Amino acid sequence: MSFFSPRLPSMACPALAIALATAACTTTPQERAAQQQAEAENMMIVYGPACSRLGYALNSDAWRNCIVSLSTKDDLQRYGPSPGYYPGWGPYWHGGGYWGPYW
Repeated sequence: MSFFSPRLPSMACPALAIALATAACTTTPQERAAQQQAEAENMMIVYGPACSRLGYALNSDAWRNCIVSLSTKDDLQRYGPSPGYYPGWGPYWHGGGYWGPYW
């Protein structure tokens, strides 16, 4: 039995994996800006006509807010709320506790 192995040392594997992961995830600010611009243009293509049909003037602030609202609504329906999302106390919470009821 040989003590020498052609494999990498056990400490090198996690270090190599971390190095590869960080190298793959690094993007320049210009690349991020270009990606965000492409996402914004896609949102305007997808949701812009609906907001125009709803009566918002093309390229107005209200039209842009409509696009963001429809996109957010679609994302929530498709993917659900994020894990840190807290929807509030719900319909059954009526205050109470230390200061008494609020109704």
